[in-house]
Amino acid sequence: MAPKHHPTPLSGSNRKALTKELGKARAMANILAAQSAEMRAKGEALIQQADKLLCESWNERMWSDGEPIDPSPTIDQAVNGGFPWLEIQCARCKTPSDVDLAAMKHPPTTFVHDLASRLRCRKCAKAGRRPAATLLQLAGQPRHPRTEV
Repeated sequence: MAPKHHPTPLSGSNRKALTKELGKARAMANILAAQSAEMRAKGEALIQQADKLLCESWNERMWSDGEPIDPSPTIDQAVNGGFPWLEIQCARCKTPSDVDLAAMKHPPTTFVHDLASRLRCRKCAKAGRRPAATLLQLAGQPRHPRTEV
């Protein structure tokens, strides 16, 4: 957008008044931009805290109920909340594993509980079976050594 053109008044007092008002407007624009950036930072911090609480709540419900709970946080919410790892267990061989949610090829708006039917154990796949994984909980860091799941 092109800058707004203010025609310069002919009289000296009007020119001074215009210059003064333009200076005030520029100063106010800078103040409002700084306030906007500050509020945006506060809002992002609140969203991150809300995502963390949502993930902790889902983990507690998973622990108490023991099955994938709907609604669950999205992949994006889990990563933003500080829980980028999903702990899973093979339904057949009971091998625990961790899945990096940030590295998944699913859209970030995919719900975590929807991943239960999509994750498979590679160890069992070599034996010709493809059992679904059991979701355990979201985690901040991997807890199991790297296995083939």
